[in-house]
Amino acid sequence: MNNFIKRTLSGILYVLVLAGCIIWGQNSFCLLFVLITALALGEFDNIIEDHGLAQPNKTINVISGVYLFLAVFLYLNRHFSGIIFLPYLFSLLYIISSELYQHKKNPVANWAYTLAGQVYIALPFTLLNTISYSPEKGYSFILPLCIFIFIWINDTGAYLFGSMLHNLIPYKLAPNISPKKTWIGSIGGFIVVILSGIALYHFTSTASVWLWMGLAFVVALSGTYGDLVESQIKREVGIKDSGRFLPGHGGVLDRFDSALFAIPAATIYIYCTNFPL
Repeated sequence: MNNFIKRTLSGILYVLVLAGCIIWGQNSFCLLFVLITALALGEFDNIIEDHGLAQPNKTINVISGVYLFLAVFLYLNRHFSGIIFLPYLFSLLYIISSELYQHKKNPVANWAYTLAGQVYIALPFTLLNTISYSPEKGYSFILPLCIFIFIWINDTGAYLFGSMLHNLIPYKLAPNISPKKTWIGSIGGFIVVILSGIALYHFTSTASVWLWMGLAFVVALSGTYGDLVESQIKREVGIKDSGRFLPGHGGVLDRFDSALFAIPAATIYIYCTNFPL
């Protein structure tokens, strides 16, 4: 019971802080995801190093990821010129070339895992900037917030359907990676999240109902794979949680694993369908 209360309270706090910072305005949005990017990159590097896969450059990895987010944010919202991206490009070159002089073991693995952190973590969070801003309207919280709402609804729907019907339809989604996930749970999550897309259409009316349903499905599908990818990483190194970010909920990567796939997929969908920003 104590663990359940702890999980519930920390989960409510997590949702309130995340939603509140996104809704409050562009500055709180920026500060929130700068912090999340830094924590997620640090957690990823610790997992890689603690389990002997490589020795990534933690400091430059976190600084580079945070800078990429800030550079795109300032470029869009403050109308900086493209020159703001040059330091980030230099940091990528430094990540690779620095291994020539540090005399560490497995230099190629070291910079490869460091760059993996940029692609797997820094880039997805940075893409939130591109769907939260339009030249005509400026900052808008609707799409970033809706992506997380869809993720939460999909997770909840998948859990409920999987819990109720797993004995009736016991087929596993990826038994070697995440034995608890079932096909019926995932299908149930998709159904619930598509219905939530219809509901959001009626609340916002910023796009057609079909576009909202499509966005909901894309987020649910890609978020499911994002969860499986992080589960594969944890299974590879033999850990249950990526860290201790939230009591009872694990680490930062555990909380944002679905988003790391859902954000890029949603960005592609939004721009390919001309979804109104």
